[in-house]
Formats: sequence, structure tokens, C-alpha cells
Amino acid sequence: MVGDIHRRGLMLVLSSPSGAGKTTLARHLLSNDPHISMSVSLTTRAPRPGETPGVDYHFVDSQKFGEIRNANGLLEWAKVFDHYYGTPRAPVEEALSKGNDVLFDIDWQGTQQLQEAAEDDLVRIFILPPSAAELEKRLLTRAQDSAEVVAKRMAKASDEISHYAEYDYVIVNESAEESSTIINAILRAERQKRARQTGLSDFVKRLRDSL
Repeated sequence: MVGDIHRRGLMLVLSSPSGAGKTTLARHLLSNDPHISMSVSLTTRAPRPGETPGVDYHFVDSQKFGEIRNANGLLEWAKVFDHYYGTPRAPVEEALSKGNDVLFDIDWQGTQQLQEAAEDDLVRIFILPPSAAELEKRLLTRAQDSAEVVAKRMAKASDEISHYAEYDYVIVNESAEESSTIINAILRAERQKRARQTGLSDFVKRLRDSL
């Protein structure tokens, strides 16, 4: 930033029903923007193939999760498909204070809690699938879940989608490339918001005094 003008970081949330493509979009953003990092959540579920502890998630048991939650160590938490997920508070608050952005891949419940905890820092994007048939196809194609779990995710999708109006932006994800372009544009604009530029009023005062 110019002179003494600095920027407070923001929390960028991507939410969607499972299979709508938000994980792919998140990975694309992280690989192309060095100024944003992924919030690494706690979870009580077991690692999936290819996931790395401490990188994809912090994997803990239910007792440990409860201890951290009860100590006010989480910005948000939720129970999803019989497992708990939560966002550690300290690393997020440190990143924002240093002007770094943090990306969240969480559901609407977690987003509501983040809004209560830090509404001014939050930018919310909801990702919609182009159709129910495409959503089911994506769930089946990724082959991470059993047919029973896919059916449960499809059944829950309608409820998840009903929360779209709680978000600042909504993207119908027909093309990952096009959706990524839109997300990049949103992020660039949100970074320039006046309220996020600390020291701006002093800079403007000095600028006016020098005219």
C-alpha cells in the first residue's frame, strides 16, 4: 500500500452443497494468489485419501475438539454428517492483523457464526451447481463417498441451497475457469474497500494539507 496506508485482511468464505465445485475453486485461487491462505479447520472425521494432516485439516478426536471449543478457541464450529468441524481462532486473527487474507471452505452454519464473530472482515460467496443432475454427476465422479453417502448429500443439498440469500455474492458454477475469474474480481474489489484501508484518513489529511 502507499505510504502509511495499510490493509486489514479479510475472510473470504466459499460455501456450497457438496459437489458444486467449491474445493476446486478454492485450490485455483490459492495457487494463483499469494496474498491469501487457507484456513485449516479442525475436524473429528478420518482423513480421506490424499489428505495431509495439518495441511488439509487438523484431525482430532471428539474430546480434544470439545476442549478447544469450550476454551473459546474456535471462531465457528458445526456438526456435519456426524462429524464436527471448526475454525481455530488465533491463526485467523493474526493473519488479518498483518493484512493477509484467509479463505474458508465452510457451510452456512459456520458462515453465520463467522458473521457474528467478525462481520466487518467477512466476504461471503455461495457456489451453486448448474443443475441437480450435474450435482449428482459430480458427486459420483469424484468417487470419494459410497452411494449411500451420495444420496444423503443430495437430500441435504436443497436445505443448503436455501441459504444462498445470506451471502454477499452468488455464482452458478458452470465453468471452473469462469467462476474463478469472478471470484478473483470480487476479491480485488473487496480488498480496495475504504473501511479495510487503515491509515487512510491520516494520509488524506496530509494530502489535503499539502495542496
